[in-house]
Amino acid sequence: MATSSRILSISGRGLKLDTRADIEPLLAAVDPTVIEEVHFGGNTLGVEASQALADFLKKTTVLKIADFADIFTGRLITEIPPALTAICDALKDKTSLVEINLSDNAFGGRSVDPIVPLLTENRSFQILKLNNNGLGPAGGTVIANALLKSAELSRAEGKKSNLRTVICGRNRLENGSAPAWAEAFAAHGALTDVRMFQNGIRMDGIAALGCGLAKCPDLEHIDLEDNVFMDDGEITGLQAWTEAISSWPELRTLNLSDCFLSTDGEVPILLSALALGSNSKLHTLLLQNNNLESETFRLFADNISTALLSLMSLDLKDNNQEEEDEHLEKIALSMKQRGGKLLAYEEEEEEEEGVEAAEPEKEEATKPREPTEADKAADDLADLLSKIQIKA
Repeated sequence: MATSSRILSISGRGLKLDTRADIEPLLAAVDPTVIEEVHFGGNTLGVEASQALADFLKKTTVLKIADFADIFTGRLITEIPPALTAICDALKDKTSLVEINLSDNAFGGRSVDPIVPLLTENRSFQILKLNNNGLGPAGGTVIANALLKSAELSRAEGKKSNLRTVICGRNRLENGSAPAWAEAFAAHGALTDVRMFQNGIRMDGIAALGCGLAKCPDLEHIDLEDNVFMDDGEITGLQAWTEAISSWPELRTLNLSDCFLSTDGEVPILLSALALGSNSKLHTLLLQNNNLESETFRLFADNISTALLSLMSLDLKDNNQEEEDEHLEKIALSMKQRGGKLLAYEEEEEEEEGVEAAEPEKEEATKPREPTEADKAADDLADLLSKIQIKA
C-alpha cells in the first residue's frame, strides 16, 4: 500500500475487498485527520467494505482528492447502489474537497441516484470526473440536474459556484440529456474545462450545449470529440457554436475531431470564425476526420501568421487533403518557425525534432480512446442496470 502522511493509495492492486475485515487492516494505521488524498481505483469493493471505508472517510478533515474510479468490477448489480451510497454520503460535508473521480464504474442510469446528494450538497469541489459510466440519457440528466440544483443553492446563498472542471466522456449522453447539461453549465458559469467526448450527441444537442457553455466566459479547454455538429446538411450546431465561440476569450484547447463539421468539403462557418481570430489565445486545435478540403486549409494558411499567432498545435489528419497541398505546406512552415506543429498526414509523428505538439495540461487529461473489451462490458452492464428493477 502506497501511503505518505497525507496520501492513502491502494490504486491498481486488484484487491477484492468484500467485508470490513478485508479493508480495515489497510486503514487501521492511517490517521484520517491528516489524509488529503485517497486513491482506491483498480480494486473492487463490496457493500461492507464500502461502509467501513465510509466510516474512515467521515473522520477526514482535510480531504482534497477522492479517487474511486473503477472500484466495482465484478460486483453484482444489487451491490453497487448501497456501496456507492455509503461512500458518497461520507463525502457530502467535506468542505476541503477539490476533486471527485468516479470514472470507469458501470453505474448505468439506474445506479446514479446515490451520487445525487453528494453533487447537490457538497458545493466545495472543483473537479468532477465521471468518465465511462454508461450513464445514458436518463442517467446523464440525473447528474446534470443535480449539478443545476447545486448551482441554484449556491446562488440562493449569495455564493459563486466552485465547479471548474467537468469530464463526462463515453457515457452515451445523446441528445436526451444535452438540454439538462446546457442548463447546468450555464448555471455554474465559472467553468474552465469541459470534456464531453464520445457521447453520441447530435446536432440539436450540440446546439444546446453551445448555448449553455456560452455563459461560461472563463473556458480554457473544450473537448467535444466524436459528437455530431451537422445533420443532413443542416448547420444548427455549427451556427450555435459560431455564435458562442467569441464568448471564450481564454480558450486555449479545442478538440472537435470526428465532429462532422463539413459534408462535401465546404468551409464550416465555425472554422471561419476561428481562422479569423475569434480566440486569440488558442494554442491547440484538433480537427481530425471532418471532411475538410483545400478551401478550409487555404483559410487557415491565409491567417496562420496574423490571426492565429498563439496556435502551436493544429491536427488536420484524416481529412480530404492531397499529398502536396500548398496551403498545408504554408501552415506547416509558419508553425515550424514559431516552434509549433501541424499534423496533416498519418505518417507524421508528434515526436519529430523541433516541435512542441501540445502544452502541458493543468491536470491529468482524460483522453478519448478506442473502446476496449472492458469498456464494452461496462456498457453492456450499464444497459442491463437500466432495465432491471429490484423490488423490496
